Amino acid sequence: MTARTTSPAPAAPDAPSAGAPAPWWRSAVIYQVYPRSFADSDGDGVGDLPGITSRLPYLRELGVDALWISPFYRSPMADAGYDVADYRDIDPVFGTLDDADALLARAHELGLRVIIDLVPNHTSDEHVWFREALAAAPGSPARERYVFRDGKGPDGAEPPNNWRSVFGGPAWTRTTDPDGRPGQWYLHLFDSRQPDLNWRNPEVVEEFESILRFWLDRGVDGFRVDVAHSLIKVADLPDWDERAVMAGGADDESAHTNLGPMWDQEEVHEIYRGWRQVLDSYNPGGDPADDRILCAEAWLPSISRTMRFVRSDEMHQAFNFHFLDTAWRAEDLRAVVDESLGEAAKVGAPTTWVLSNHDVVRHASRLGLPPGTRRPNGIAAEDPQPNPVLGLHRARAATALMLALPGSAYLYNGEELGLPDHTALPHSVRQDPAFARTRGEETGRDGCRVPLPWVAGAPAYGFSDADLSWLPQPQVYGPLAADRQLGVPGSTLELYRTLLRLRRELGLGTGTLSWLDGYDPSVLALTITPAEGRPVTVLANLGDDPVALPEGLEVLVSSGRLEDGAVPSDVTVWLA
Repeated sequence: MTARTTSPAPAAPDAPSAGAPAPWWRSAVIYQVYPRSFADSDGDGVGDLPGITSRLPYLRELGVDALWISPFYRSPMADAGYDVADYRDIDPVFGTLDDADALLARAHELGLRVIIDLVPNHTSDEHVWFREALAAAPGSPARERYVFRDGKGPDGAEPPNNWRSVFGGPAWTRTTDPDGRPGQWYLHLFDSRQPDLNWRNPEVVEEFESILRFWLDRGVDGFRVDVAHSLIKVADLPDWDERAVMAGGADDESAHTNLGPMWDQEEVHEIYRGWRQVLDSYNPGGDPADDRILCAEAWLPSISRTMRFVRSDEMHQAFNFHFLDTAWRAEDLRAVVDESLGEAAKVGAPTTWVLSNHDVVRHASRLGLPPGTRRPNGIAAEDPQPNPVLGLHRARAATALMLALPGSAYLYNGEELGLPDHTALPHSVRQDPAFARTRGEETGRDGCRVPLPWVAGAPAYGFSDADLSWLPQPQVYGPLAADRQLGVPGSTLELYRTLLRLRRELGLGTGTLSWLDGYDPSVLALTITPAEGRPVTVLANLGDDPVALPEGLEVLVSSGRLEDGAVPSDVTVWLA
C-alpha cells in the first residue's frame, strides 16, 4: 500500500517552531468529570469535590493529562449548575473552597492539570446582580448588566421579539415591579432562571476578567467556556423565525446551519482576546508547560467558523463537534478528519477530537443506532432502542481511531467503562429543563448524566456509601463497574488504558497523518508519523468484509478480536 500525506496549510504564528517543545495542550487527553455523577463522598446521593479527589489516582492510572470539571459553583441547580449564583464560591452540595483547593493540590501532585467550567452567557436568577436588577428601575445601571426590554403592544404584554429558548418556549420572561404591576421583560436563551448578561456593558467584561483571575490565583490550569459563541447579540434584537438550537434536538438538518442574531457575532472575539491576555499574564516566561488555556464550546455550522475561536490571540482549543456528529461511515469520517486538520493548520492550532459529553447521547448508545440516524437529544423507553452490543463494539473502534489522531482528545467520564445512556429513565425522575419546557417533546440529557458505577456489588454500585444516586442507575451498570474491568484483558477499561499509554509513549498526539491508498472505501487506513520514533499504521474497518492485516507489522492494540489475521467489521487496530 502507498501513503499519501495530507498537506496542511502553512503554520500560523501560534504553531510551535521546529525543535521547540510543544505546549502541553496541543496533544493532551482531557477527561471530563461531571461532578454530580462521578463520586459521592458524604452519602447524599450527589457527587462532590472530595469524591473527585478520592478518585484522582484512578484518572492518573487511566493515563489522561488533565481533567475538566463541569460547574461546581453556588447554584439553585435549575440547570444542573449551569445557572451560577456565585462564581467565586462552591455550592454546598459539592463542598467548599477548601475542598476545591485540596482537589487542585492533589491533582497537581499527581501530574494532572485541572480545567474548570465557566458560564459567561447567563447567570442564575439568584445571582446578586439579577436580584439588584429586579429591584431597580428600568434603565438603571443594575438592569444594564442584563438584557431587559419593554414589551410590545399597548400594555407591553407581548415579548420584545419572537425569539425562542434553546430549551423550548419563549426566550423572554416578564418581570413584576416592586408595586406588583407587570414590568419589563428579560432575555434568557436557555431556562427562565438563566437570565442573559449584557456583554456590551463594560462592567460585565471587567467582572469576568476578575473571575478568571480569582480561579487562576487558586491554581486552575484553564477554562472550558460554556456556549462561547452566544455572548453578543445583534444590538436591535431583530425577530428571528427559527428556534435557537444547540447540541442537537432540532427537527431538521438545517438546525446548526442557520445562525441567528444570538450566535457567533463578530464582537465576541474581542472578549476572548481580552481573556487570552489575562491567561498569558500568568505565564510571563512563556514556558509551554505553564500555559493556562481556554477551550470553546461553540456549536457552529462549519469547522472554519469554529476555528476562528482559536486564532493565535484568542482561545487555545475549541471542541470539534463536527467529528462527534459524523455518521459511522468511512467516507464521512475521512472527510471530517481532513477538514479538521486542514482548517486547524490555517490558524496554527491543534484540532480536538470528542465523541461524548454531558449534552449528548453517549457514543456507546448512539453508535448502536443505524448509521446516518440523526443524533437524538436523549433516548426514552418508548423510542427505538440502540443495539447495545453493536453500539459498544463500534464505540470501542471509534475511540481507538480518535486516540490515534494528531491533536488533543476529550473523554467523558464513564466512557472508558463502555457505559451506555440510561434509555429507560422514568419521566418522573428527569431533571433536564429541556424535558419540562418542551412538555416532553425533547427527552433531554439526563440519560448520559447517570452516576458512575465503581464497585459492582456495593450500594449505588460504589458511587455512594449510601444506596442513593440522584438519578437511578440501570442494572447494566453493574457488570460494567470499574472493579469488574480493572485488570481484565479485553475489557473496555483496559482498552482505554492501553490506548492512552501507547498514544503517550509513541507521541501520536503530535504526529503527522498520511492516508494509505489501496484499501476499500469502507476502510480508514492511515499512518501517524510522530516527530520521533516509528510510524504507526491504523486500520479501521467500517465495511462488512474482513480486511487482511498488512505483512511485516506487529499488532500493538485492537479494539476487538481479530479473525485469522484479519480485521473484522467495526474494529480498529494499531500496528507498527
